[in-house]
Amino acid sequence: MLNFLKNLNPELKFYSIKDDEFKKYGRVLDFDSKEIIAACKKLDFPESGSAYVASVEALENLDCSDKLREMTMGGCEAQIGICHGYNTMMNGLEFHNCTEINVAVTSLVLLLGLRYEMEGDEYDSSNIKAFYLEEGDTVEVYGTSLHFCPCQICDSGFSSVVVLAKGTNTLLDKPSKDKVLFKRNKWIICHDKNTGLIEKGVYPGLHGTNYEIKYQEI
Repeated sequence: MLNFLKNLNPELKFYSIKDDEFKKYGRVLDFDSKEIIAACKKLDFPESGSAYVASVEALENLDCSDKLREMTMGGCEAQIGICHGYNTMMNGLEFHNCTEINVAVTSLVLLLGLRYEMEGDEYDSSNIKAFYLEEGDTVEVYGTSLHFCPCQICDSGFSSVVVLAKGTNTLLDKPSKDKVLFKRNKWIICHDKNTGLIEKGVYPGLHGTNYEIKYQEI
């Protein structure tokens, strides 16, 4: 599948999370994901678009969830949620001042950058790299990495568990003077042609190609 995706997306630098290139962005974790994947597949799936739920009780109460919390925050409070639905576009980039753990409920692609590649609040998309995850893969994405909504590699969409410090991605108590601080512990920029996110108040600091992951031959 990786070589197939590389051939369909020659404009992107495409890797597996098992390649050394991923070490700058995160690390692969040893985690038995069977229980949490089974629980995710019982959740209602979006009919269209993508959806993110920061905290899902059905996932947080699983026997395996304590290990995920420990791997994410080392004993501090963590939330376990889900991002799933349909998406093939980069559209934006975000970062958190904490690590993020993703469990691939389906095979998917993460588009990643590095915070030190930003020029102030601006980012050139030519720096982006694509990483392929197989179903069941579990990764820690470092707080120094830029990321956003995963991309699907089949018509049935994508699904990923998202584990973060508790309170991340919730509403701010008051407006911030930081133009890219959008929610608690969530700094985000969107592509300068993405009118939908701009209208929501996201700063258009992402420039260049708005990459689309192609997964079917035309």
